[in-house]
Amino acid sequence: MIRFGQGWDNHRITAGRPLILGGVTVPCEFGLEGHSDADVLSHAITDAILGAIAAGDIGMHFPDTDPKWKGAGSLQFLKHACDLAAAAGYRIGNVDSTVLLERPKLKDFRLAIRESLARTMGLEVSQVSVKFKTSERVGPVGEGRSAESQAVVCLVRSS
Repeated sequence: MIRFGQGWDNHRITAGRPLILGGVTVPCEFGLEGHSDADVLSHAITDAILGAIAAGDIGMHFPDTDPKWKGAGSLQFLKHACDLAAAAGYRIGNVDSTVLLERPKLKDFRLAIRESLARTMGLEVSQVSVKFKTSERVGPVGEGRSAESQAVVCLVRSS
């Protein structure tokens, strides 16, 4: 049996915080606002996995009202979702994701981000796709006010 999940997340851009994508800190003069480390990419993938197994969303598992998640690294959220999928009898077949951010250019960080995500999910790098897009100066992302990420995962019933 195969199941698919879709995830989406967005965060405001803010000064004084690191920009973290897929667990990798990208050198930049701004970061993303959030209760945790605001890793928009890890959040979208986490939600996609949770959705594929009908286990709610990231906010149900890690509420932003709980002080223990203040500043938390989002890769632990992703690992939790992977563990839940495994407990439900599924393994991840592949992940396809997109980060929408006007700047900085992210192409030089693609491999490091894919490796970080693959390591966290127990996958081969070839199973993790990360694409980068701008919004062509349209909307909150294009105006440099926010970042978004989208993800789709395919889960396959474990043997």
